[in-house]
Amino acid sequence: MAKIHLILIIHAHQPVGNFDSVIEDVYQHSYLPFLDHLSQHPSMRIGLHYSGCLLEWLEAHHPEFLEKLALISGRGQIEILGGGFYEPILIAIPPQDQQEQIRRMSDYIQKRFKRAPAGAWLAERVWEPQLPAALEAAKVDYTLLDDVHFTSAGIEAEDLFGYYIAEDRGAKAKVIPGLKSLRYLVPFRDVEETISFLRAAAEKHPGGMAAMGDDNEKFGAWPGTFDHCYRNGWVERFFSTLERNQDWLAVTPPGEYLRDHAPLGRADLPTASYTELMEWVLPTPARKQLHAVQEEFSARPDVLRFLRGGIWRGFLSKYPEVNLLHKRMLDVSRKVGAASRKPKLSAPALRKINDAHTHLLRAQCNDAYWHGVFGGLYSPHLRTELWRDLIRAEILLDARGKAKSKNITSESHDFDLDGLDEMCTKGKNFAAILKPSDGATIAALDFRPSAVALINSLQRRPEAYHAQLAESAHSAGGAGGSVASIHDIVRVKEAGLEQRLRYDRWPRNSFRLLLFPQSKSFADYDAIKLDESAAFAAGAFKVTDSTRGNVALEMESPLEWNANSSAASAIRISAKKEFQFEESGEEFAANCAVTLRAAANSNSGAVRMLAGVEIILNFLAPNEPDRYFEFSRGVKPERQRLAWGGEISAPSLRVVDEWQNVAAVINAPGIANSAGSVAAAKFWIAPIDTVSESEDGFERVYQGSQILAFCPVELAPGGEWRGVWRLSVAKSHP
Repeated sequence: MAKIHLILIIHAHQPVGNFDSVIEDVYQHSYLPFLDHLSQHPSMRIGLHYSGCLLEWLEAHHPEFLEKLALISGRGQIEILGGGFYEPILIAIPPQDQQEQIRRMSDYIQKRFKRAPAGAWLAERVWEPQLPAALEAAKVDYTLLDDVHFTSAGIEAEDLFGYYIAEDRGAKAKVIPGLKSLRYLVPFRDVEETISFLRAAAEKHPGGMAAMGDDNEKFGAWPGTFDHCYRNGWVERFFSTLERNQDWLAVTPPGEYLRDHAPLGRADLPTASYTELMEWVLPTPARKQLHAVQEEFSARPDVLRFLRGGIWRGFLSKYPEVNLLHKRMLDVSRKVGAASRKPKLSAPALRKINDAHTHLLRAQCNDAYWHGVFGGLYSPHLRTELWRDLIRAEILLDARGKAKSKNITSESHDFDLDGLDEMCTKGKNFAAILKPSDGATIAALDFRPSAVALINSLQRRPEAYHAQLAESAHSAGGAGGSVASIHDIVRVKEAGLEQRLRYDRWPRNSFRLLLFPQSKSFADYDAIKLDESAAFAAGAFKVTDSTRGNVALEMESPLEWNANSSAASAIRISAKKEFQFEESGEEFAANCAVTLRAAANSNSGAVRMLAGVEIILNFLAPNEPDRYFEFSRGVKPERQRLAWGGEISAPSLRVVDEWQNVAAVINAPGIANSAGSVAAAKFWIAPIDTVSESEDGFERVYQGSQILAFCPVELAPGGEWRGVWRLSVAKSHP
């Protein structure tokens, strides 16, 4: 029998911002044992890819691992692939950053392992037809994609046992089809099933290849796989069985096979990623519909090959939080590029620009820009680190050369590219993005002295997998020596999670004006049942004034509660929000004055309501003793951790994150009572908990706290009310 070549490309990655303890656990259960087993089988010659973020971690924590990797590479057993250093989605970043990401990875591999990479791992296998030009410009010879990329282009499954040439305007790249069948066999099914698959392929495609590219983490780090792969010996059996079949099966590094074999032809591939991601990216209703159609035609592979979901870019539409982070990244990239092009830069200025560029590249790490079976976007620590890198990059750019103006600046432009202008206000200590179109709220607010993104929260929204919670008590397991793929596992990390499913009416921005019936309670607020007026909470405000640190906005609408509420009023209200930003030393304050006026010609009489401004703050760790609320009930001071929720009557609330070195004080407006004295408004505080799917199962994740400072308001026809909310931010310690 003519030999068939098995091409294995194993990919290892840990996101920028992941916890050291998490990476260490994956290292001990996956990266180290896999490499140890591989080193004991010299005839297993494969491709390995480690993201630059992981390589930096290994340099700092386990340099002996890299020494072993260099030793195995030096004897020709492994081929180390390149790619974007900080594992970006290449199509999502500017061309100059694409080249820099790939160049940095190539330089690192050349220096550390004495051999420049020929191939590049493509993060999440996100492909668009223009990529060959980018890859050729970066001297990348080949990459691996999924079989769905090829079958979607009309190439038959039987024609995927070789490689193809993809071309864009004269530039080309070799593309290897990774077989989904192998991804789901290895390591989840018995070794003999993989051998049977390869034997059948060898009979039909003598001299051809069968390729698989997949995560190193599934060999030991995914649930149940450590016992399966190592304690129960799957990896050892796999390598030993491959060795015993070397008379017809050659395990060959990808670059070597491509060097010695001609391509099968050219392939003009559509925009695509792996099948699961193209389902995850769809809006929830569409995702459910796609799943239903896939179930209906589950026995029709001839139909299924043409059923695909969306494209990776859809995450920018599905999750506005992703889009905002992405557009902030693009904004910083433009600033880095502009700074780099300035003539006659001094050595210190060049160092600052280079450091800023590194922070930018780190902020392009893909994980927090999407969500699937891994936490991704839903992991606040991953979002936080990218925001911090972008803030640090801007600080470095501002610090180069001569001192810049200390004035606060405001400018209006379509920052998030949704067709509507935002107000971008910036000072030495802060940066704010205000959205007039969404209730005149602040979508992003940075405290620059500590490089903290203060808001950085997530709207609770329906996800397709929420329907599985009712069945999640039963974990999908394997039988007969197999283990379930991560895509088939249903686990729950906390009982009763289905009771935590609640969905926000609006994005989790700060300074949202909530006008709602006086009958509402804290329980209603926590359950997202305030029935607040949609027009004033999320309607479009018109900018009437913008001078440096001052922005004034107005809107007018009938005051109507939720349609299901009996407390509706037809009175027309005009609302004016005036923002004033102030700075002093290493502090800043954002003041929000709200003026409500009732129409003079109303026949409905006085309207009574509760009026509040909601502040969203995310200090990440709700149960740590160094993150807390601080307030006084009467004369007695009190401290609660961030997981706490409840009602307090106090003039102010302090929210502290000692780890990030930031403290925020919210001052609520006082109200005059019948005796003429001033009584404090109330605060309602509730944690923002999402229920999301991760590799370990369904879990509750703290996404910050919603803090509503409110007081009663009575407006007679022609009457006016005014209140001022103040958010002051400083370091929590010198």
